[in-house]
Amino acid sequence: MSFDDLMTDTVSLLKQNGETVDGIKASVQKNKIFIQRSDILVETGDLIQRGMSNGAEETYKVIDPGFHEKFHSIPAGYQMDVQKLGLPEAKSAIQHITYNISGTNNRVNQNSTDNSINIASMNSDLQEHINALRDEIKGLGLTQEEELASYEVIDAVETQFKNEKPSKTVVKTLLSALPNAASVASIGSFILSCL
Repeated sequence: MSFDDLMTDTVSLLKQNGETVDGIKASVQKNKIFIQRSDILVETGDLIQRGMSNGAEETYKVIDPGFHEKFHSIPAGYQMDVQKLGLPEAKSAIQHITYNISGTNNRVNQNSTDNSINIASMNSDLQEHINALRDEIKGLGLTQEEELASYEVIDAVETQFKNEKPSKTVVKTLLSALPNAASVASIGSFILSCL
């Protein structure tokens, strides 16, 4: 009989960072779980879930991963010390939280340090409308001085949208400084609606 024959349970590993590894063959005992795999990292505090053939589910908290290297015919793996969690404890330990965030560079850090690098880019529809606004200014037949002043205003609007929190009041004020034309007003109202 091989060690794999002893692995009659199938478990899932729920890492503290939210990562899940499913379909792990294991042997679940009262306070021990044996896994003959060395390609996954099990750490103290991780959770092990076992789905049983009767439809029930058990959740265990890893107290000591107990990793051991291969020794002769015994494969590398884990001999974990675990604590079985009751239903209320398991539900509080397994949290499925969904954060819906929007905007440039927005993020949520929960019990972690943010070491990310963020690259901000504007919505392509918004960029098209800002470019269309420049084209409209060019086609109005303004003096060179008026045209340059209008381009500066459009650049300032574009800069506002690249900020983490663009100001609707500032953008509205800037757009009102552009020449009075129906096409310019129409594009400006779309740009305002993006805030």
